[in-house]
Amino acid sequence: MAAVDLPTELHLIHPRRVLGHVYLDWMPQPGCLIHHQGSTYTVLERRHRYQLRASRYQLEKITLYLQVCEFRGDRHSYQGEWILGDPNCQFSAHSSLIRCAVNPSGPCEGCPQFQPIAITPEDESP
Repeated sequence: MAAVDLPTELHLIHPRRVLGHVYLDWMPQPGCLIHHQGSTYTVLERRHRYQLRASRYQLEKITLYLQVCEFRGDRHSYQGEWILGDPNCQFSAHSSLIRCAVNPSGPCEGCPQFQPIAITPEDESP
């Protein structure tokens, strides 16, 4: 049985609930986007469950832990990758999964903790 023939269970992490079971024709990695029932989710973690059959462990099921995908307008290009939030803030995580440490759910616009990054002459590109 190929891994893509296995049932995949979708779990939303906040609020915690099971979204359902699906059969995917690809193996999503953390950071990938999944479209399910009209909503878009970001894969945070993928777990495999194995079962012992005929003295061998066989992959039985895949579980994906998801979060609701952030609004596309809040993504910025930073060093060739798409990240959430303002890359010019000192607290930016520079990640496609989390915005920052002090205000992870956002938005960045109007955030009272915004601290611009101090740019030194060696940081500036010619």
